Amino acid sequence: MKHEITVRREKRGLGHPEALRVVKRAVADALSCEGVEENCIVNVMLTDDVGIHQVNREFRGVDRPTDVLSFPFNELTPGAFDASLCEKDVESGRIVLGDMMLSLERCQAQGEEFGHGFERELRYLCVHSVLHLLGYDHVDEGAMKKQMRDREKEIMGDLDE
Repeated sequence: MKHEITVRREKRGLGHPEALRVVKRAVADALSCEGVEENCIVNVMLTDDVGIHQVNREFRGVDRPTDVLSFPFNELTPGAFDASLCEKDVESGRIVLGDMMLSLERCQAQGEEFGHGFERELRYLCVHSVLHLLGYDHVDEGAMKKQMRDREKEIMGDLDE
């Protein structure tokens, strides 16, 4: 299976040369953990706090930076991936899952704050975003949030081994 995971940097000089490798691996691993066997397309934009702040304000009406934004292309049921419900790329036939945007600046700060470092925080944010692309959400404090957090912990446990 070969997913098309495209990773771009919004600006030069963002640093973290290992970010490309970490992102591609974490996205592919999260898809695998969720049982997504069909070939998919995921686009990832690496940016800083200024770049993600602008997009957060424009698309969500939230006037502050955040760590990750997810833009799913399909409306899916969490934990029940169904390829027949997904948009497909006309040329490749791959499933278009969506886009994500990650602030490397925020990732670095949170990795230090939580004491597990940049690379693990980047992996976690990729897992979090992939779950959003697959229909998970945490908009309320109830069962949906618990389902997403539990799944994140399971996947991160698998990736940390």
